[in-house]
Amino acid sequence: MFSGFGGFGGYQSGFVNVAQKYEDYFRCYPIAMMNDRIRKDDANFGGKMFLPPSALSKLTMLSVRYPMLFELTVPETRKVTHGGVLEFIAEEGRVYLPQWMMETLGVQPGSLLQIGSTDVPLGQFVKIEPQSVDFLDISDPKAVLENVLRKFSTLTVADIIEISYNNRSYRIKVLEVKPESNANSICVIETDLVTDFAPPVGYVEPDYKAVQKEKKLQARLDPSIQGLGPMSQRIEYAATVNSGSEIKSFFGGEGKRLSGKSQKTTKESSNETEIQAVKVDLSGEPAPLNIPDGMLFFGFPLVPPQTAEIDNTGSLDSQIHFKGAGQSIRQSNNKRRGTRDHSNPKTKAPRSPEVIEID
Repeated sequence: MFSGFGGFGGYQSGFVNVAQKYEDYFRCYPIAMMNDRIRKDDANFGGKMFLPPSALSKLTMLSVRYPMLFELTVPETRKVTHGGVLEFIAEEGRVYLPQWMMETLGVQPGSLLQIGSTDVPLGQFVKIEPQSVDFLDISDPKAVLENVLRKFSTLTVADIIEISYNNRSYRIKVLEVKPESNANSICVIETDLVTDFAPPVGYVEPDYKAVQKEKKLQARLDPSIQGLGPMSQRIEYAATVNSGSEIKSFFGGEGKRLSGKSQKTTKESSNETEIQAVKVDLSGEPAPLNIPDGMLFFGFPLVPPQTAEIDNTGSLDSQIHFKGAGQSIRQSNNKRRGTRDHSNPKTKAPRSPEVIEID
């Protein structure tokens, strides 16, 4: 009984600080009902509540461990969740909770709520399930969760929390937490948390084979690939180009059978032509393309010029029609020296002697 005093019985000196449990009852209200001067709407997308100043003084005297974590229990239904405290600025006898926490506990404004201090282990793993497929629109969900979970102190199994990102709110359900404990909750303050995602509610795995088949079908029927876009169809581009390569028949008519039935020599052309069956042929004679005034057409396919192929010997595959060597009218001095076959008509003048004798 004297273990708390020093120097007696060999015990250490000083009082032993034993953490005691805080417990009290409050009337719960949503954050939207707070006074406009102290209300913080961002607290709705977090896991922390507002307590009165008297709660802070009691917690200080009871030596509660930090961070301060609380267990919220509904006396009638015994529903339980966990959370932290943001500020001690609420009116006496009241506690203000985020809207998602009110829905999780199933309480109405003014309901009686039991709040007590608790201690949960540091979280190592959490598995969550988005409640809407809109969550898939987030490009980097892990980075978003790392940022929004700073507003939470705990995560409890079966809670549906609410977060805000890019002016949109998303609801997420906590499916599993590790390490496991009796409270089914973990602390997410200053810890490395591994996050796993379950498929969102309403998500259906696509049939990848059907998607690929549909893409191939669309590519085969795409008018832009066939060179038959809306502009080409409007001016009947394919019919105009192919008109130059058609063989005109000088004799028209129908044959007659002995039975009296007519025999058609040509197939009846349908008004609706399949796009994949239309081909543009540029091998025939060019035909004029008449389009209305004020309209531009860029639908002619690109036909690269044909280049002569060079075989392994280095010679051109195409036939050379002209052979021979070129001749220059003015030849060089070296060529003229080798081809000179006549003597110069000019005679050289005799050289004057060095000594002249006079008789």
